[in-house]
Amino acid sequence: MTYFFETYGCQMNSAESAALELVCRERGWSAATGGEDADLVLLNTCSVRQTAEKRVLGRIALYRALKKKRSLQRRPLCLVAAGCMAERLGERLKERGVDYVMGTSARSSFPLILESAEKGPAGTSGRYPALYGGEKPAFAFSSSHLEEGRFRSFVPIMHGCNNFCSYCVVPYVRGPEISRDPASILAELRLLRERGVREITLLGQNVNSYRWEGGSAYPGTLDFPGLLDLVAGALEGGPIRWVRFLSANPKDLSPRTIRVMAEHPAFCRHLHLPVQHGSNRVLEAMNRRYTREQYLDLAGEIRAAMPGISLSTDILVGFPGETERDLEETLTLMDEVKFLYAYMYHYNPREGTAAYALPGRIDETVKRARLGRVIALQKKHSAELLQKRLGSRDQVLVEGISRKNADELITRTERDEMVAVPGKASLIGSFAELTLSSLRGNTFRAKELCLCPGGS
Repeated sequence: MTYFFETYGCQMNSAESAALELVCRERGWSAATGGEDADLVLLNTCSVRQTAEKRVLGRIALYRALKKKRSLQRRPLCLVAAGCMAERLGERLKERGVDYVMGTSARSSFPLILESAEKGPAGTSGRYPALYGGEKPAFAFSSSHLEEGRFRSFVPIMHGCNNFCSYCVVPYVRGPEISRDPASILAELRLLRERGVREITLLGQNVNSYRWEGGSAYPGTLDFPGLLDLVAGALEGGPIRWVRFLSANPKDLSPRTIRVMAEHPAFCRHLHLPVQHGSNRVLEAMNRRYTREQYLDLAGEIRAAMPGISLSTDILVGFPGETERDLEETLTLMDEVKFLYAYMYHYNPREGTAAYALPGRIDETVKRARLGRVIALQKKHSAELLQKRLGSRDQVLVEGISRKNADELITRTERDEMVAVPGKASLIGSFAELTLSSLRGNTFRAKELCLCPGGS
């Protein structure tokens, strides 16, 4: 039996897809090269923006047509929808041709889905049997999220969100915050060390609100900086040299977290810190629970503790009621912080969120124009920051072969900058050093790289 996954949205979805693939392999399934050849197709979906849902609905329509074609050939195809969109729309997706809908807390049912796919559709209906459960399942973390053959891995440490930002659907589809047992996290880290992983990213919808209250295999209480300290200690002397984490909420980033990051060289000198907006009036309407001034102070504290650290962010424009003055405050905040890069988008109404019913919606043309101004300013800042880095000597992790030139490798600095350099594929997964010699767009170029001691 063969499977094919399509994963949309955030890094948490990528980690959860990797865990589900492990379940497939443990049952003896193998990966198909595409959905057309698979016995089971799983769409791991995202609901953060409407465009993501539209894309998935298009894919469902395509697979529904393929299912009909395959049924005539007596080659059944089992179609599974998982993730946030599956949680939000539930059984309504079955009306579009999906066989099984697996919400964000229902991964425990996946082995049953695989078993059903192995048996094939029941009777002459061409349909797979329903899987009946009792109460809604509780969320449970998987034991491993490593993609086979990879040297980088995501490690989820918490799930869900309690913030209820007024524009965001995540708390409704991911549920309340649940922190993972530290003993389980350490067990996964041991596995990753044994597999030769070089870099990990700790994941959570609101990662720095992690808090373990005791119990199970780890009886003590632990907050996010305490966990970072624990992780850094567990990785000493091993192959995992770099640690990142996503996504941090500014309101929860404590001085102690900054201090722990600064003390341990394992933590990469890059931090993604979503600001969303530069106007206090809009931040309040978004229910972000910090001010412009607090964000600027926080950015200053981070840079004082870790000189040379790069910051990236998320920026949302066109929120209901946003004025030109509000937009100007976002632009001036960008001028003050100077982010290395930013994920920039305009407001997209999500049914069920608090902002959906707010008056003062901004015209689409105005939103696009405002977004264009934000993008233009960020491009300027990115170019300036990258230009200043030319001539620097940096350590990089070799990630793969360049898609544009088979004789070049793509590498990444701990500041999350991309560097292209001539090299052999045998160096992929190694740490090396190079000098940033030139720029092409937002990608640095180097003339040669030198393998770090113990880097392979």
